[in-house]
Amino acid sequence: MNLTPEQEQIGKDNFNEAVSLTRRDFITAAAATTTGLGAAYFGYEKLKGKPVKVGFIGTGDEGSVLITQHPPEYMEIVAIADLRPSNRKKAIHGHGNEHRVGLINKLGQEKASQIQQFEDHKQLIAAKDQLGLEAVVIAVPLSQHAPIAMAALDAGLHVLSEKLMAHNITECKDLIKKADEKKLLLAVGHQRHYSVLYDNANQLVKTGLLGDIRHIRAQWHRNNSFPGRDSWRKKVPKEDAQALADKVKEFGYDDMDELVNWRLYNKTGGGLMAELGSHQLDACSIFLGKVHPLAVQGYGGKNFYGVEGIGSKDKQEDDREIDDHVYVTFEFPGPNYDAETNPRDVCIVTYSSINTNRWEPYGETVLGSRGTLIMKTEKEALLFKESSPSTGGGGPDQRLWVINSNDGSGPVLDAYETTAPSAGASDTSQAMGDKISRGYTEEMEHFCHCIRTNNFKGPFEGGLKCNGTVAMADAIMALTSNLAMKHKIRIEFKPEWFDPNDPATPEAEFSDKLA
Repeated sequence: MNLTPEQEQIGKDNFNEAVSLTRRDFITAAAATTTGLGAAYFGYEKLKGKPVKVGFIGTGDEGSVLITQHPPEYMEIVAIADLRPSNRKKAIHGHGNEHRVGLINKLGQEKASQIQQFEDHKQLIAAKDQLGLEAVVIAVPLSQHAPIAMAALDAGLHVLSEKLMAHNITECKDLIKKADEKKLLLAVGHQRHYSVLYDNANQLVKTGLLGDIRHIRAQWHRNNSFPGRDSWRKKVPKEDAQALADKVKEFGYDDMDELVNWRLYNKTGGGLMAELGSHQLDACSIFLGKVHPLAVQGYGGKNFYGVEGIGSKDKQEDDREIDDHVYVTFEFPGPNYDAETNPRDVCIVTYSSINTNRWEPYGETVLGSRGTLIMKTEKEALLFKESSPSTGGGGPDQRLWVINSNDGSGPVLDAYETTAPSAGASDTSQAMGDKISRGYTEEMEHFCHCIRTNNFKGPFEGGLKCNGTVAMADAIMALTSNLAMKHKIRIEFKPEWFDPNDPATPEAEFSDKLA
């Protein structure tokens, strides 16, 4: 749904209004902090002692985002490693944009010059004692997440790996077992778990303000149809080709194109569901109480790239293996679901990702019986009330406020006629700041905090919010949806897939059944 600027502002004011009234004391305390909201908001103390010494393995697009967002008061980067010389150079000097500023701009010339550079992860891990290394942050192509994480764990290092956790679920389970065996922390970068915006939105969902949620719609739409334009198709830099001509196969790649454009191939990537959909299915499952889905089905295809007569010549000659359009439907259990006694208490989550239109870029829309919550590009949250016989108006032009229900069941949405938001809405907006954090900084803060405090507790007990078990569930959703689309079947999820101690996996089951 495309809203006018006026309607969007009303939605943002409505969200802030609801947060201010349902979390007034908490927001007031958070607003009083003079630094980032991470420790104050998520309830852990500021780091005591020295920052954790960390090495970054992989300094490409995502690794450079993490370098830019890393918290120096919690994390000291002592080394970086990347196969590609061009990536190592960008890690130091930046990509020329605010999202990837580079270590010199982040830390200053003197500190940046002290960070050691290695040509691969093996060299960095081998130097761990010399570096005083305690942990690594991994942001490499998907197929190498598990091998490098396993090498780091074997070396006694804590691990924060980018999503998706691994290329298959067997690797996920092996990593969880290894981390437990070594008594090390294993975190995965589904950063919405550490987003203040998403956490506040989820609190509104948990209070029941949206009513009964029967449908969530999520999408990540992009338009890469223009000649020469494609964010996932990149040229191989000459300096990288020269430096790696004889080394690339040693690290799991057939050639340089597979290393640079790894997202396009099944051997190295996981397609749109792994790269984009996994983030948003994670967000949807958070809104539904982080429950595991019941089933998935969908369609995925190469409908644009490599299709004769469609698009420009470079698009028709594109040899990518992954789908360029995906549409999936998940069935999630509702709050009172029971397979025997209440099987129809189900919430449907739909997800689409396309490459030929960006009318609605990316986000999630939570559709409840009493209200609608719209999350836009991880930066904005909009809230709208449904019309009702008792409280009157609703929709995108209606301001709302929160009252206590007549039956004592909790807060509910009401509407009122005014042209301006309340002071509470303004206070909440100020408390969250002008620039909403996407959660990268907070996830790295908490990772380091858990290392320093030796915290191996679960997500609901103050431990890592996205540990191996949580992240494996996100990987299961993404990779099982790929199986459903590939084989054109509806797949029911099995509890044993989500059990780290059970060897059962969706890949093994369906490779056997469909062989």
